[in-house]
Amino acid sequence: MHISLDISKTLRSAGRQFQLDLNFAADAQRVVVYGPSGAGKSQMMKALAGLTTPDRGRITLAGRCVFDAAAGVNVPARERNVAYLFQDYALFPHLNVRQNIAFGLQRGWRNPRAGEDSEAVRYWLNAFELEHVAQQFPHQLSGGQRQRVALARALAPQPAALLLDEPFAALDAGLRERMRAELDALQRRLAIPMLMITHDPEDVRVFGEHVLRMENGRIAAVEEGKA
Repeated sequence: MHISLDISKTLRSAGRQFQLDLNFAADAQRVVVYGPSGAGKSQMMKALAGLTTPDRGRITLAGRCVFDAAAGVNVPARERNVAYLFQDYALFPHLNVRQNIAFGLQRGWRNPRAGEDSEAVRYWLNAFELEHVAQQFPHQLSGGQRQRVALARALAPQPAALLLDEPFAALDAGLRERMRAELDALQRRLAIPMLMITHDPEDVRVFGEHVLRMENGRIAAVEEGKA
């Protein structure tokens, strides 16, 4: 996956100011951006996904220009063809597993039927071994099951790339290791390009094909990983 990003954005909150100045390019199936909390990693990811707008610059994602301030280009988030997995998974609490997955396959905000049974939904239920919890709601699921549902919903529309924001941070140590292995195997099987942000060195070790270290809103170092 080719990603190039040359942006700046000034963030202000409660009298404080944070400057995001990023310039990097990567051609890899697995890109990991790591650094401490507050480095600006999530803000960078939101800019890639189209959830925030930089003050200036240009973003190319999967070979397509999605933002160019000078040219007036700003492709809406829903049209960037990327899947964004939030740290808290952002599942819809009033929708069951089947509906949550189906939501990623439709346009608009209309809730899928409780018994949604399309071929695509069945495929992802099977791929993530979620058939037995298909009628359950997020609060009835384990942490690992919630992550699988979120991944299934994100991947169902067949995006060009998968963006992961601290995907294992909410899991306990044992589950984190197992889900890391599952995501590793899934990404290799689907061959979907992936960009992950993390502060965990183990994520860097497992997924870091191209590694960027981020500090204070800037890329401090570029490393070639071993993933």
